[in-house]
Amino acid sequence: MGKYIARRTLLVIPVLFIVSVITFSIMQLAPGDPAAIVLGGDYIMYATVEEIEEVRKNMGIDRPPIEQYFSWLGGFFVGELGKSLFTTESVSLLVSQKIEATISTVFSGITLALLFGIPMGVLAGWKMNTWIDRSVMVFAVLGFAIPGFWLAFNLIFLFSLKLGWFPVFGFRSLITDGPIEFLRYITLPGITLGVAFMALIARMTRSSLVEVLSEDYIRTARAKGLSERIVLIRHALRAASMPVVTVIGLVFAAAVTGTAITESVFAIPGMGRMFVKAVGDRDFPVIQGLMMIFATSYVFVNLGVDILYAYLDPRVRYS
Repeated sequence: MGKYIARRTLLVIPVLFIVSVITFSIMQLAPGDPAAIVLGGDYIMYATVEEIEEVRKNMGIDRPPIEQYFSWLGGFFVGELGKSLFTTESVSLLVSQKIEATISTVFSGITLALLFGIPMGVLAGWKMNTWIDRSVMVFAVLGFAIPGFWLAFNLIFLFSLKLGWFPVFGFRSLITDGPIEFLRYITLPGITLGVAFMALIARMTRSSLVEVLSEDYIRTARAKGLSERIVLIRHALRAASMPVVTVIGLVFAAAVTGTAITESVFAIPGMGRMFVKAVGDRDFPVIQGLMMIFATSYVFVNLGVDILYAYLDPRVRYS
């Protein structure tokens, strides 16, 4: 097990290197001059060559691209992501101010998806071709088809404007504002983010369980006189969990990168909303830093999924 984990962890290094090269290259090829943004856009038409070169020197973009890349990469590994072109604040500082809101939104959505999606999928697979199965599948289709922003607006209209149960927008910290205020503000964003993932997890769980329940060893277990509950819990669920774990890993990555819509609708001061604003402002250091953070989180989530594979199925360790 230790060798397997070490081997998978070492593979993260070249993957992160490739991700960093792609991230840096995208920003290098993007249209627009960062110096023009710092000088105020149209002002660059009246700026002297010396002023433009001074700005580029201060920003470090007068150096060769390869030198810029390694300087930026070294800064990333020590937590220095550069400075925003607009606020001149450290990107690392901006991220530290936004990360709690994003983590709270992502984990609320994923928690909701897991708490309801897995039991729904298990129940649908166990009661295949019954009204329970059909009801879960209808929900899965609708939940995956409904746009997130449409669901968010309807939740706000019903539970915030009509019933007054939850705030319309904003965010409250679990640490500074307490759990009650935190839950009031995070519930609707969590539902918005989690419904589509809940539908996906329920559908995958159901499909995987149905396939496992048709295997010979399940029929053998039943023939030996084991109760249906023992067959499900001891024999079927663990074997059916492998595809579900894969989907959960993909869901986590999609939630991290897809939280921008949820944060924008509910005015949550998170990293996703900051990324949207940075793209609109062409704030290249912020875009670059957030892209690298999102990509790194995706890589490490996949590493966690690989390690979980080895725990669930020992055969994976020797493949």
